[in-house]
Amino acid sequence: MDIQITKKQQTFINSSADETLYGGAAGGGKSYGQLIDALLYALKYPGSRQLILRNSFPELNRSLILVSVTIFPVGVCSYNQSTHVWKLKNKSIVEFGYLENDGDVQQYQSAEYDVIRFDELTHFTEFQYTYMISRLRGANPFPKQIKSTTNPGSKGHVWVKKRFIDDAIPEQIHSDETGRTFVFIPAKVQENKFLMDADPGYVKRLEQLSETDRKALLDGDWDIFEGQYFTEFSRDIHVIDPFIIPSDWRRYITLDYGLDMLACYWIAVDTHQKAYVYKELYQSNLIISDAAKEILRVNGTDVIYQKIAPPDLWNRRQETGKSAADLFYDNGLKLIKANNDRVQGWYNLKEWLKPYEDEQGITTASLVITKNCVNLIRTLPQLQYDDHDPNDVATQPHEITHSSDAIRYFIAGRPKPTSELKPQLTGVYAYGELKLMGYTDAQIRKLRDKVKIIGKR
Repeated sequence: MDIQITKKQQTFINSSADETLYGGAAGGGKSYGQLIDALLYALKYPGSRQLILRNSFPELNRSLILVSVTIFPVGVCSYNQSTHVWKLKNKSIVEFGYLENDGDVQQYQSAEYDVIRFDELTHFTEFQYTYMISRLRGANPFPKQIKSTTNPGSKGHVWVKKRFIDDAIPEQIHSDETGRTFVFIPAKVQENKFLMDADPGYVKRLEQLSETDRKALLDGDWDIFEGQYFTEFSRDIHVIDPFIIPSDWRRYITLDYGLDMLACYWIAVDTHQKAYVYKELYQSNLIISDAAKEILRVNGTDVIYQKIAPPDLWNRRQETGKSAADLFYDNGLKLIKANNDRVQGWYNLKEWLKPYEDEQGITTASLVITKNCVNLIRTLPQLQYDDHDPNDVATQPHEITHSSDAIRYFIAGRPKPTSELKPQLTGVYAYGELKLMGYTDAQIRKLRDKVKIIGKR
C-alpha cells in the first residue's frame, strides 16, 4: 500500500500513551489519521478487535465509513454493511458504533476491545468515555489504548480540555496519580500539506467564519468555543505575571463557600479602578472553622478593605440558630453580603473583562489575573451559556463555577478605586469634606499628621 501521511498523523499513529487526543483546528487530517492507524494496528496484531465511535450512526456513515471504503484494501479486508464491521483475513476486526445517549453504553456491556477510538470526542459525555475505558480488556498481549480525535467546542469541551490539555505540554506524555498516561497532539490545517495542496482556498473560507468559530476551527484555540460565555477572555490580555502590590492599594477578599469547594480570591484595585486578582485559595472539604483558618493564613499581613461572600451564607441553620456567616465571624472573619443578581453580575463581569487600549497603547482590561491563580484562569474561559436562559451562565459542570461566582460577588460590590493621597494638602479640612474627596478612613487617619481635621466620623 502507498500510504501518505503528515508528520502529526505519524505522531498520532506512533503514540504509546494509554489515552491519546489528536485535535484542534479543522482540516488537520484527524479522521484520516484515525482510520489509517486502525488499519495498521489491525494488520500488525492478528485477531485484534477495535471499535470506532461517533455520536450517531448518520455521522459515521457520512464520514468515517465512506472514507474507510476508499482506504481499506479489499484484497485484505471485507466490509459487512449490516453489522458495520470490517473483517481482515488475519481475523482482526474494526467495528463502527455510536453513543448518542449515556444509556447507549449498555450495548457494549459485555464487549472486549484492544483499541477504542472516539471521533469528535467533545461530542461525547465524560461518563460515556470513562465507561468505555472499562471495555478495554482481553487475554492477548496487544497494547490497550483509547485514541481520540476532535475539534474544540460542543458539550464535552470542558472535560476533554481538563483531561488532556490543561496543565499539559503538547506532544509530551504525562501520567496521573494512578500511572495512566495521556498525550495531546495539536493539529492545524497548515500542517496538512495534502489538503493545502488540493484545496488552497480552504483556509480563506475558515477565515470568513465568526470570531468564535474561526479561533476554534482555524487556530485550534481551546480557550474559545461555541457556547462560551466569556468570549472576552484572552490569556494574552488577562493573565499577567505576579508583582508586589503597592501597600496603599485598596484590597478585597471575595469568596464562594461550600463543603465541596472554597474558592477565595484576593483582589487589589488601583487608582484607575483596575482590579488585579493576585491570590487564590481553592480547596474542598473544609468545614467553616478550617476554611476561616486557611483564609487568614493565606491573607498574611494584607490589610483588607472588605470581605465579600454570597447571601446564602446568612441563612440561619435551624439546629444551631447560627448562619455560616456567623460561624466565619466566630472564627475571625467578618463578611459582608454580596448582591446575587446572577445575570446582571455576569454582564458586569463582561464589562470588566472587555479589552481596551491604555495610555501606552497596550491592550489590557479592567480586571486581570496573576498567573498563580491557576484555577480561576482554568475555569473562567470554560463557562458556557445556560441552555434554558441564554443570559445566564450554566451551573454545570458545578466544579468550574465556584471561582467565577466569587469574582461576580466582588464586581457586584461596586469596588472603589484607591484614592490618591495628596501630601501637598495643608490647612484645615472637615472630615466630611475629605470623604467627599474620596479618602478612606484609613487614609484620613494618615492625613492627621499633615492637616487639621474638623469633625468626627
